[in-house]
Amino acid sequence: MGYIRILMISIGLAMDAFAVAVCKGISCKEVDKKKFLLVGFMFGIFQAVMPLIGYYVGSGLRKLIFAIDHYIVFIFLVVIGVNMIYESICGREEYSDSDINVKSLIVPAIATSIDAFSVGIMFAFTKINLLLSVLTIGLVAFVLSTVGVYIGSSFGKRFERKAKLFGGLILIILGIENLIEHFL
Repeated sequence: MGYIRILMISIGLAMDAFAVAVCKGISCKEVDKKKFLLVGFMFGIFQAVMPLIGYYVGSGLRKLIFAIDHYIVFIFLVVIGVNMIYESICGREEYSDSDINVKSLIVPAIATSIDAFSVGIMFAFTKINLLLSVLTIGLVAFVLSTVGVYIGSSFGKRFERKAKLFGGLILIILGIENLIEHFL
């Protein structure tokens, strides 16, 4: 798997964290640099660790399902993408706790990184530089979450749905591309 694809997956995965970070920025009266960085750090760490865990879980299952791995990758990416698009259209409410501290960020950081766990399982079935992938996912989530808090505190809620829609579309396109590549 090439670096451009890893970067696109990273952006797609980070859109949930970005949307929650926007909500955090909206709900806080005052957001300083420390809060921006804390949100970015929490989402970045969880987004990086979850695919690593998923990779090792998937590696244990690889021999059992090697013959259908391309379908699994396709299904994971499309299901995650469709769910993100559904959430963007239906406007399901994200976490809106107005505090920005470690305790208030743990649940949303875990919730937004569940998709990254699934992608980690997919990584077990592809040729990938795991360290580079995990670092890229974490860094992209850090940057987009930090920017999300800033945007939320500055511009309001109008970007949240568009970010989820964009992230979902990226993941669906990558899933379809992966399936097509298998048959070519």
